[in-house]
This record gives sequence, structure tokens and C-alpha cells, in this order.
Amino acid sequence: MNEFSDLERLAMRRALLIAMGGLYSTGENPRVGACFIRDGEILSEGFHRAPGLPHAEIEAIRGVSPSLLQGSTCVVTLEPCSHIGKTGPCVDALIDAGISRVVVAMVDPNPLVAGKGVSKLRDAGIDVVVGLYSREAERLNLGFISRMTQSRPFIWVKSAASLDGKIAMADGESRWITGRDARADVQRLRARCQAIVTGIDTVLVDDPRLNVRPEELGIVLPREINTIQPLRIVLDTHGRLPETGALFKADGPILWVTGKTNDHPQVRSGRVEQWIAPLTDDRIDLHAVMSELAKRLVNEVLIEAGPTLIGQCITEGLVDQGVIYLAPKFLGQGARSLYHIAPPQLSDAPAIFIQGIREVGEDLRLDWTLRTRA
Repeated sequence: MNEFSDLERLAMRRALLIAMGGLYSTGENPRVGACFIRDGEILSEGFHRAPGLPHAEIEAIRGVSPSLLQGSTCVVTLEPCSHIGKTGPCVDALIDAGISRVVVAMVDPNPLVAGKGVSKLRDAGIDVVVGLYSREAERLNLGFISRMTQSRPFIWVKSAASLDGKIAMADGESRWITGRDARADVQRLRARCQAIVTGIDTVLVDDPRLNVRPEELGIVLPREINTIQPLRIVLDTHGRLPETGALFKADGPILWVTGKTNDHPQVRSGRVEQWIAPLTDDRIDLHAVMSELAKRLVNEVLIEAGPTLIGQCITEGLVDQGVIYLAPKFLGQGARSLYHIAPPQLSDAPAIFIQGIREVGEDLRLDWTLRTRA
């Protein structure tokens, strides 16, 4: 006899799909979807929309008559919570609903849960099975899992270059190498992350906003949810942050990471927060920065920076997912190169695993990861 019925498999696929509704809005919380099934049909469904709002199971419970829940099965992408946070424990609501079975994709890596929800349901006489589409559920919450198990966010690294691997002309001109569709795709990358990291050179040369622009997203956020601006982080070892610029005009918090305390009018006004990071070889310690971001409840971080900072990330193994947008043009040998890395010999060159290549408008998007993480 199969451990999971065909309907349970169908309901879990549906739960995984609807959980994506919270891709851009759940913040520090995991993305979760849930369905209730009974008598050969899906009774109701729900997903978690944002911190402080009902969890997926509660959304699904509210979508159906209580009498229909008696003896039903709850299919959910993440173990129901058993602790009190911004909302009450979902396991209590499931027990009170009178369900007979719970199908869970994966155990919650949060130490506050970590199997306690499953145990409490079983102690209440409810049949619980775990593991249906677990790998798909993990993909949904790579950042949450990373923060809970590694004490650092999941790290995205984004670059844009010409087909010959150049990011700007010799004089620094770079707007725009890629087309409108690729830039909209970058907006979606930004929107799913709680923080964006760049280096001071990028700020000085490009004067970027680094914000999420809803008009470019091409998505519909869940009801009652507005665009959430990520924390924008500038790594600036020697305190060269300008006093004015597009960064300060755009909405959203800014964290200025330096090697020592610096006086700055944007800090005095409260527009910018300064954080002093430890240094390694007179450079900001990236591992310390990522640890700090985890403490600030950042699940996913996007690094949008120049060749030096991204090269450092590659060299130090701080890339979980790389994305390169390749434009159908050549900038030539005088243009600026993609990454500053200097392996002493070919055998020392960082190797990558290419996960996929697809068209994004007139450009190509190449997804990659370091082979040490493949």
C-alpha cells in the first residue's frame, strides 16, 4: 500500500504552488501552503501571506465549514508550528478542527518547532506522515532553512555582462547592458530577498537606487500586502559614502557597513544606520556581515555589486545561487571585466555548475552555483 494517496499527492502539489503566492511578502517567515481534503476532493486551501498574518493552515481552516473538517486530512508544505509567535500554534487549531490525518512535506528547521508539531499531533491521536515532495518544499524555503541551520542567509549573486564577459565600457558606462525584460527579472529577484548588498564603488560610480519598483515587477502581491522594500546594505570599509544620491531618495532602510565609526549627516538624521564590521586583511569580513544579517532575520540576500565584491564572494565560497544576464553584444578588450578573481593556476580556478540557461527578452539568463555547493 502506498504511503500517500493520489489525492494527497495532488493536494501537496497544489499546496506548493499556492505557497508561491507569498514569495515576495513572507519576509523572515517561511513560505507555506496548505490544503484540506476529504471524500476525494480538495475542500479548501490557504497560504501564508506576511508576518503577523494567519499561517497557511489557519487560512485554509477559515475557508471551509467546520463540519466538513471533521475527519479530513490536512496537506501542508511545512510542519505545523507548535509555539506562540506573532500568531497562535497551528497544531492546536488542527486538533480542535477534528482532523484525522496530516501530510507534511518537511519538518520545520526552526529549533522552536523541529518535530514538536508532529509529536503534538500524534499525541492527540492524529495520523501524521512526513516527506511527500520534501525536496520541492525545501526549494521553496532555501533562505529560511539556511538561516535556521547555518546562521546565515541564502546568498544570491547577480551580474549583467556582454557576451564577451564585460560589465562596462572603459570609462565606466554601463546603462543599460541588458534589456527591459532582464531588468524586470532582476526586480523579481530583489523582491524575493529581504536585503540587497552592494559595495561603495558601485554607489559612487552608478548612483543606484537598489530598491524594488512595483511598476517593473509584473506580479500581483497577496491581498492587503504592499511592496516591502528590502534592507539596502553598502559595504564601505573606509567611510566614503556620499552625502546625497539616488540611494537616499528611494524608500526603504539603509545599512552602512564600515570598518570604523564615521560621522555622516545621513546617520545623524536617522536615514542611515551604521554598523561597524570586523575587518580581515583591511576588508570587511563578509562572513560576519552574513551572520549579522541572519540575526536581523534576513532569509535571502541579493548581492548586486562590482567585480571586486563579487569576486570576493566567489573566492570565499559565499555564493549559493548565481545569476548572470548576458546581453547579445560585444564591448571589446578595453571594457571592464566581469569578476576580479586571481587563481594562481588553472587547477585553482573556481568551478561552477550551470543549472540552466533561458531567454529573458533579448538577453540570456544563466543560473549557476559553485561546484562545491552543487
